[in-house]
Order: sequence, then C-alpha cells, then structure tokens
Amino acid sequence: MRNMIVAAKVLPHMATTKFTDTELRERLTKEQYHVTQKGGTERPFKNAYHDNKQDGDYHCVVCGEHLFSSEAKYDSGTGWPSFFAPVDPDKIENRSDRKLLIKRTENVCANCGSHLGHVFTDRSTPTQARYCMNSASLDFVPAKNGE
Repeated sequence: MRNMIVAAKVLPHMATTKFTDTELRERLTKEQYHVTQKGGTERPFKNAYHDNKQDGDYHCVVCGEHLFSSEAKYDSGTGWPSFFAPVDPDKIENRSDRKLLIKRTENVCANCGSHLGHVFTDRSTPTQARYCMNSASLDFVPAKNGE
C-alpha cells in the first residue's frame, strides 16, 4: 500500500495532480511528512515560523493552497505560528480530535487533507480564535517589496 494516493495538488493554474505516499516522502522532509500526513506536532519555539515577523503569505506545504496571511499572524506566546483567521474559512476544514484525551478542534487543509494544527478560543484576538499551526505544515512566501 506504499503507493496509495494520499494527497491531491490543486492550484488555479494546474490540473489536479495526485501524490503517492512515496512521492510525498520524497518531496517532504521527515518532519513535514510526520506533521502533515500522520497528525504530528513539532516542538514549540523550535520551528521555522513561530517568531517570523516578515510580511507575506503562508501556504499548505503539500498542495500550495494559500491559507494564512501575515496580517492575521500574532504572537500568542505558545511557540507555534498563530493566526486569528485564515484567508478564507472554506480553505480550512475542522475535525474533532481526542488524541490527548481532551476534545480539541483539528485543522486540516480543505484542499488536500493535510494536518495543519488546531484552533482554540482566544479572547484576545478580533475573532476570538487562535489558529495554532505547525511550521512544518506551512510554506512561507515573503511579500514582494511594495505589495
């Protein structure tokens, strides 16, 4: 079953491309694969984007879907990149998660199903939500100067 289809790549300018498990293991780092395909969590404060202050956009590392903007990013103090809203709520799918024996809401990319992180209540944000994402599930695209 190593070559079963596990994710789809859908970009506006491309036809749908399916990735096999083998292709995903070749394309992604071990940590990216563990986080996005196995629902893993990276270590807090030891990840690429928790303290990134650059302007730009965050995309799904698997399919390239634009998920978050730096305009909605804030320092939650948790050690993971946190956002108060996605660029489009339809791009994030919520699933019930009880892996830690408590009820949480898991976020996955609605396009390819890759695990991104979790959403929590945070009354300090304009939306009262904290999308606590794994850097390993995201690809950051810096804004071009003047945009």
